[in-house]
Amino acid sequence: MPIKIPSDLPAYDVLTNEGVMVMSPDQAARQDIRPLRIGLLNLMPKKIQTENQFARLIGATPLQIELHLIRMSEHRTKNTAAAHMAEFYRPFQEVKDIKYDGLIITGAPIEHLDFDDVTYWEEMEEVFDWTQTNVHSTFGVCWGGMAMINHFHGVKKHMLNAKAFGCFRHQNLVPASPFLRGFSDDCVIPVSRWTEMKQDEINAAPGLRTLLGSDEVGPCLVEDRAHHALYIFNHFEYDSDTLKQEYDRDVAEGTPINVPLNYYPDDDPSRTPQNRWRSHAHLLYGNWINEIYQTTPFDRSNIGA
Repeated sequence: MPIKIPSDLPAYDVLTNEGVMVMSPDQAARQDIRPLRIGLLNLMPKKIQTENQFARLIGATPLQIELHLIRMSEHRTKNTAAAHMAEFYRPFQEVKDIKYDGLIITGAPIEHLDFDDVTYWEEMEEVFDWTQTNVHSTFGVCWGGMAMINHFHGVKKHMLNAKAFGCFRHQNLVPASPFLRGFSDDCVIPVSRWTEMKQDEINAAPGLRTLLGSDEVGPCLVEDRAHHALYIFNHFEYDSDTLKQEYDRDVAEGTPINVPLNYYPDDDPSRTPQNRWRSHAHLLYGNWINEIYQTTPFDRSNIGA
């Protein structure tokens, strides 16, 4: 089954051209099926790019997905057209009464700030608490995952001396986990962050289990059963050229930056980067969607009960 998104959302044409099954709301209404309602709380500055990335992954399953785009209520983006935001996004305060089968909370380019210094932190904490009554399963990504694990468990983020930047090999630490079904013993994942979570602090928090981790860049994917959540600190959703875009941007702006490790052939930025994570990205998000499908109440009103 396809992912249901508005036919005039940019992701509709992008995914159609890639062969991903998409469906307009009118087409979906003619099917006698209960779709999974997935929210995307998009905190990234390049909203359309992020929409495409996550829609691509959750739309590659055999289930019908109804994607809702959500933004913080008071925060105004400077990098996406106001018309796009007004047409496709709803502020969090307008969706508080809706029940979601799943919610993705993206990263945000605010790693250097303490959580309390983030302008929308108070509402962000409201979102986290709201997931416990209105969302069956939440997936916090990069800063979103760090913020959520801090809110529920007090696990701190720590500044790195140098940016963790490139493609790093991660070990499959819990092969029997349903979220890692079909995973190899290890896999490559794009990393782009100035902060880290420490494994010993995660181990000290009751109820957390690390599923993927790296000797070089630390814990990556953490399961939090008590809060019906997954936290991932790296970027399976990245396109093949996302790290290149970040590197080229920093070079153009004169920002000191290392060539992303293990990304370009022979670490040569003049060559075309290779995507070595796409298959595992689809596996992870497909497994997450499948777990939601297997466990979410048929009657959405029972979510959080």
